[in-house]
Amino acid sequence: MATMTAAQQRAQSKAQYDAFVAACPSRKLLDRISDKWVTLILSALGSDGSHREGTGCAGEPRAMRYSELARLLAGVSQKMLTQTLRSLERDGLVTRTVTPTVPVTVSYELTELGLSLHVMLRAVKSWAETYMDEVLDNRTTYDSRMP
Repeated sequence: MATMTAAQQRAQSKAQYDAFVAACPSRKLLDRISDKWVTLILSALGSDGSHREGTGCAGEPRAMRYSELARLLAGVSQKMLTQTLRSLERDGLVTRTVTPTVPVTVSYELTELGLSLHVMLRAVKSWAETYMDEVLDNRTTYDSRMP
Protein backbone atom coordinates (compact mmCIF):
# COMPACT_ATOMS: atom_id res chain seq x y z
CA MET A 1 0.00 0.00 0.00
CA ALA A 2 1.48 3.36 -1.07
CA THR A 3 1.87 6.14 1.45
CA MET A 4 0.21 9.48 0.82
CA THR A 5 1.68 12.93 1.18
CA ALA A 6 0.04 15.35 3.59
CA ALA A 7 -1.50 17.22 0.64
CA GLN A 8 -2.96 13.99 -0.73
CA GLN A 9 -4.38 13.12 2.70
CA ARG A 10 -6.02 16.58 2.94
CA ALA A 11 -7.47 16.21 -0.55
CA GLN A 12 -8.88 12.79 0.31
CA SER A 13 -10.38 14.09 3.57
CA LYS A 14 -11.87 17.10 1.78
CA ALA A 15 -13.52 14.83 -0.78
CA GLN A 16 -15.05 12.87 2.09
CA TYR A 17 -16.63 15.84 3.93
CA ASP A 18 -20.39 15.41 4.05
CA ALA A 19 -22.33 17.48 6.57
CA PHE A 20 -25.18 14.97 6.43
CA VAL A 21 -22.91 12.44 8.14
CA ALA A 22 -23.04 12.81 11.93
CA ALA A 23 -19.27 12.56 12.46
CA CYS A 24 -18.33 15.06 9.75
CA PRO A 25 -16.27 17.96 11.17
CA SER A 26 -18.00 20.39 8.82
CA ARG A 27 -21.03 20.20 11.13
CA LYS A 28 -19.13 22.07 13.84
CA LEU A 29 -18.12 24.69 11.31
CA LEU A 30 -21.75 25.07 10.19
CA ASP A 31 -22.75 25.44 13.82
CA ARG A 32 -20.18 28.21 14.30
CA ILE A 33 -20.97 30.20 11.17
CA SER A 34 -24.73 30.00 11.71
CA ASP A 35 -24.40 31.83 15.04
CA LYS A 36 -26.08 35.26 14.99
CA TRP A 37 -23.01 37.05 16.36
CA VAL A 38 -20.74 35.49 13.74
CA THR A 39 -23.16 36.59 11.01
CA LEU A 40 -23.37 40.12 12.39
CA ILE A 41 -19.63 40.50 13.01
CA LEU A 42 -18.69 39.27 9.55
CA SER A 43 -21.35 41.55 8.05
CA ALA A 44 -20.15 44.50 10.12
CA LEU A 45 -16.57 44.07 8.96
CA GLY A 46 -17.94 44.84 5.51
CA SER A 47 -19.34 48.15 6.70
CA ASP A 48 -18.19 51.53 5.50
CA GLY A 49 -19.12 52.96 8.88
CA SER A 50 -22.25 54.73 7.61
CA HIS A 51 -24.68 52.45 9.46
CA ARG A 52 -27.97 54.13 10.14
CA GLU A 53 -30.97 52.51 11.78
CA GLY A 54 -32.91 50.53 9.19
CA THR A 55 -30.38 50.89 6.39
CA GLY A 56 -28.02 48.03 7.16
CA CYS A 57 -24.28 48.25 6.64
CA ALA A 58 -22.96 48.63 3.15
CA GLY A 59 -19.59 49.25 1.66
CA GLU A 60 -16.26 47.63 1.12
CA PRO A 61 -14.84 45.34 3.78
CA ARG A 62 -12.49 47.20 6.11
CA ALA A 63 -10.76 46.83 9.43
CA MET A 64 -12.75 47.89 12.46
CA ARG A 65 -11.70 48.63 16.00
CA TYR A 66 -13.10 46.50 18.79
CA SER A 67 -14.97 49.52 20.16
CA GLU A 68 -16.58 50.19 16.75
CA LEU A 69 -17.83 46.63 16.58
CA ALA A 70 -19.15 46.81 20.14
CA ARG A 71 -21.10 50.01 19.37
CA LEU A 72 -22.48 48.68 16.08
CA LEU A 73 -23.63 45.31 17.46
CA ALA A 74 -26.40 46.37 19.82
CA GLY A 75 -26.91 43.87 22.62
CA VAL A 76 -23.62 41.99 22.35
CA SER A 77 -21.81 41.63 25.65
CA GLN A 78 -18.08 42.31 25.89
CA LYS A 79 -17.53 38.64 26.78
CA MET A 80 -19.54 37.36 23.78
CA LEU A 81 -17.87 39.77 21.35
CA THR A 82 -14.41 38.78 22.60
CA GLN A 83 -15.17 35.04 22.47
CA THR A 84 -16.68 35.27 19.00
CA LEU A 85 -13.79 37.32 17.62
CA ARG A 86 -11.31 34.82 19.09
CA SER A 87 -13.11 31.90 17.47
CA LEU A 88 -13.20 33.73 14.13
CA GLU A 89 -9.49 34.45 14.42
CA ARG A 90 -8.80 30.80 15.30
CA ASP A 91 -10.71 29.66 12.21
CA GLY A 92 -8.75 32.09 10.04
CA LEU A 93 -11.75 34.25 9.15
CA VAL A 94 -10.45 37.46 10.75
CA THR A 95 -7.08 38.86 11.67
CA ARG A 96 -6.42 40.79 14.85
CA THR A 97 -4.01 43.71 14.82
CA VAL A 98 -2.74 45.35 18.00
CA THR A 99 -1.31 48.86 17.67
CA PRO A 100 0.81 49.97 20.64
CA THR A 101 -0.90 53.27 21.40
CA VAL A 102 -2.22 54.65 24.68
CA PRO A 103 -4.64 53.04 25.15
CA VAL A 104 -3.81 50.05 22.96
CA THR A 105 -5.78 49.94 19.71
CA VAL A 106 -7.10 46.55 18.58
CA SER A 107 -8.66 46.14 15.16
CA TYR A 108 -10.12 43.23 13.25
CA GLU A 109 -10.22 42.62 9.52
CA LEU A 110 -11.57 39.90 7.26
CA THR A 111 -9.06 37.46 5.77
CA GLU A 112 -9.49 36.12 2.22
CA LEU A 113 -11.30 33.16 3.75
CA GLY A 114 -13.49 35.50 5.79
CA LEU A 115 -14.26 37.57 2.68
CA SER A 116 -15.51 34.46 0.90
CA LEU A 117 -17.98 33.83 3.74
CA HIS A 118 -18.82 37.53 4.22
CA VAL A 119 -20.63 37.72 0.88
CA MET A 120 -22.96 34.83 1.74
CA LEU A 121 -23.66 35.89 5.32
CA ARG A 122 -24.36 39.44 4.19
CA ALA A 123 -26.95 38.02 1.77
CA VAL A 124 -28.56 36.01 4.61
CA LYS A 125 -28.67 39.14 6.81
CA SER A 126 -30.23 41.13 3.96
CA TRP A 127 -32.78 38.37 3.31
CA ALA A 128 -33.79 38.37 7.00
CA GLU A 129 -34.24 42.15 7.01
CA THR A 130 -36.20 42.10 3.73
CA TYR A 131 -38.61 39.30 4.63
CA MET A 132 -39.04 39.83 8.39
CA ASP A 133 -42.54 41.32 8.03
CA GLU A 134 -43.68 38.36 5.92
CA VAL A 135 -42.23 35.88 8.42
CA LEU A 136 -43.95 37.69 11.31
CA ASP A 137 -47.26 37.61 9.42
CA ASN A 138 -46.82 33.88 8.76
CA ARG A 139 -46.11 33.26 12.43
CA THR A 140 -49.23 35.14 13.45
CA THR A 141 -51.34 33.18 10.95
CA TYR A 142 -49.87 29.88 12.09
CA ASP A 143 -50.28 30.68 15.80
CA SER A 144 -53.93 31.70 15.28
CA ARG A 145 -54.69 28.25 13.82
CA MET A 146 -53.16 26.38 16.75
CA PRO A 147 -55.53 25.33 19.59
